[in-house]
Amino acid sequence: MNPALRSNIDRLWTDFWTGGITNPLTVIEQITYLIFLRLMDAAEARGEAIERRTGRAFNHRFGPEAQAIRWSRLRELGSSEELMRRLRDEAFPHLRSLGRSMADAQFMIPKPSLVKTAVELIDQLPLTGGDDKGDIYEYLLGKLTTAGINGQFRTPRHIIRFMADLLEIGPEDRVADPACGTGGFLVAALERVLRKYSSENGEHPTGDLLSPEQWAHLGGDFATGFDFDVTMLRIAEMNLKLHGLEAPRIRYQDALSAGFARGDNAALASDAFTAVLANPPFKGNLDADDVSPDLSRTVKTRKTELLFVALILRMLRTGGRSATIVPDGVLFGSSSAHRALREHLVERHQLDGVISLPAGVFKPYAGVSTAILLFTKGGQTHDVFFYDVERDGFSLDDKRAPLSADQDDLPAALAAWRARGSADLTDRTAAGFVVPAEELRGANYDLSVGRWRERVHAEVTHEAPAAILARMKANEHAILTELEELEGILA
Repeated sequence: MNPALRSNIDRLWTDFWTGGITNPLTVIEQITYLIFLRLMDAAEARGEAIERRTGRAFNHRFGPEAQAIRWSRLRELGSSEELMRRLRDEAFPHLRSLGRSMADAQFMIPKPSLVKTAVELIDQLPLTGGDDKGDIYEYLLGKLTTAGINGQFRTPRHIIRFMADLLEIGPEDRVADPACGTGGFLVAALERVLRKYSSENGEHPTGDLLSPEQWAHLGGDFATGFDFDVTMLRIAEMNLKLHGLEAPRIRYQDALSAGFARGDNAALASDAFTAVLANPPFKGNLDADDVSPDLSRTVKTRKTELLFVALILRMLRTGGRSATIVPDGVLFGSSSAHRALREHLVERHQLDGVISLPAGVFKPYAGVSTAILLFTKGGQTHDVFFYDVERDGFSLDDKRAPLSADQDDLPAALAAWRARGSADLTDRTAAGFVVPAEELRGANYDLSVGRWRERVHAEVTHEAPAAILARMKANEHAILTELEELEGILA
């Protein structure tokens, strides 16, 4: 995040704080609502442009009676009192009508002057592309005093897109994320479909090659997300709506709990989805009584990183596939639960691949080493694809600065993955290779890339010690000679 952007957010935060809003979560929610209003207007403008170009109608976010609360109108108001009235009495009631997660949206900015300042500063934020929205949100989250509760970290957008490409998400899929956070994986799944089914490759693909039936599916049960953080759910719903899903299925639910398979979510708890994309929470432990019995039948543990893999297997239909980020410990952990889960994947399902990611992928928020686990529910494991990604196109320090295209291994990894059925991947000195399931069985089902990749050590030649000593003596003699000459001059 550049210093100017950081400075603007700091100023916005300070203005809220001095204006009387001292609960950091309330500050984030109020800022989020205003950001959403701005992005919703931008999405409306894009929809209007696409409608003019293609003739395809879309569901308007602002009807004729709501034009006065579009961001482009709000930011032009000269009166801070009128701006506050319009937000409080018109814009926020409109937000509350947009979905369950927005039903309790409350306007809580107490002063007209603060409202005016907030609108002006948010209007200056770069929210139209790249990872800016995620960077801004993560920076805001970093200010929370309740970091232990709200300290989720975002999966970088290029990794999310890479995973959607690995699964080749299509318009017929039913995609889920059991710990959806801000909905990034679901958005990436939708974007991939629109890119693939557009006649023009532009910044905003139209999906004009999709059939009416496919459009109906995209607007229905194409994407489903679960989370038990209300703030995250609200962000996820807003995110999906801004990307064209008018009625996203975002559910307030702890997907690991025993209650997940009951009530409204019963039909979604098992055999419901064709694809799951996820980066579930790491290093958590549930109370034994909270673990769903169905998951315990797959793996007896309280560790969330293991339970989520078991959960995803339960959520998938037979033949459904998943790309899930897991900490490296899942790949080689020696506990009975770790080994049992790996054995279950290899022996009861089709373990397709393990793609190791660089340790700096999640910096500056976390430095944990991770991998993408690729598997299909059912089937049989024969050969497992491994790829060692050493560079992802960004520096691996806290700055995460973009690098040149030749320093990005992700395109090569995707190409190798797609060619794995026809290419010769027996060379284990290469970044990508396959390992027969029989070898995995003989190695305690160890899935770490380092266990199987063969490193080629280049031969290094060193100068002979006698030559080094001779050179040192010659240098020493030259120094002594120069010192003697200097001594003669000074005498």
